[in-house]
Amino acid sequence: MAMKSVRWIPVFLLAAALPVATQAKSDAVVKQVATASAHAGMALGAADLKMAHAHLHHVINCLAGPSGEGYDAQEENPCKGMGQGAIVDAKGDQATVTRLREALEQAEHGTRAATVADAHADAQRVMSSLQAK
Repeated sequence: MAMKSVRWIPVFLLAAALPVATQAKSDAVVKQVATASAHAGMALGAADLKMAHAHLHHVINCLAGPSGEGYDAQEENPCKGMGQGAIVDAKGDQATVTRLREALEQAEHGTRAATVADAHADAQRVMSSLQAK
């Protein structure tokens, strides 16, 4: 009888650890999305095109992560140490991944904006996507 109990302890421990792992992953996504959103806000408030582009690159780096498509190692990564990138860390939550990919595309579009007004418009779209539930 004791042998059966011993066999089930590892399964019980694994089952107990899953919510913790999921919570940690979720916390990483929340932190990275909040940071990306803050930088979209900074892009929205930027007085010149260079600063708007820089903050939109920060958004991209937070969402894509160091190994993600679009990541630019020449630009700052304000999400360094928070996770592997919000899109990577949200894997398994398709609705969130879709929303984050949309924000990523909008930020990428904004980095190619030719005017401050266009960059601001893209930054506003990024913020809306990141803040949507």
